[in-house]
Amino acid sequence: MGAGAMKSSDGGGGRGRRRQRRAVPMSEINVTPFVDIMLVLLIIFMVAAPLSVVGVPVDLPQTAATALPGDEEEPLTVTITAQGVVMIQETEVPPADLVTRLRAIAAERTSNKIFLRADGANAWNRVAEVMGALNAGGFSDIGLVTDIGGPTFDGADG
Repeated sequence: MGAGAMKSSDGGGGRGRRRQRRAVPMSEINVTPFVDIMLVLLIIFMVAAPLSVVGVPVDLPQTAATALPGDEEEPLTVTITAQGVVMIQETEVPPADLVTRLRAIAAERTSNKIFLRADGANAWNRVAEVMGALNAGGFSDIGLVTDIGGPTFDGADG
């Protein structure tokens, strides 16, 4: 399975005659182009990986909670923006269709875990309404997503 340039071999011959050349296949594989492509792909994935987070920008509240353990299934995320718009992953959902869409999604999933991201500008009433819709849609394991670094409420604070 050689690939590359062909070496020519002197076929012999007499004086004055035109020499016939036979092509001899090169038995070495040049891996330099393969390595170059792999390095370019590595750089592309290193740059693109941090950008693959759910793309709806919200200002999450900060808490002292730790991260939840990972799952084998891609996590389903519902986001409430600062304007109160509800989004499943990156798709805006009208409030009247939220429970119906959640039931359809829950029927296809093996896990009933869902993450709720709510902008800090939302009233607690709006967040509680969406949590009720998540539960009515078939998701009983609701994780509230927050940023790390908030108060601990360990009694040291006033």
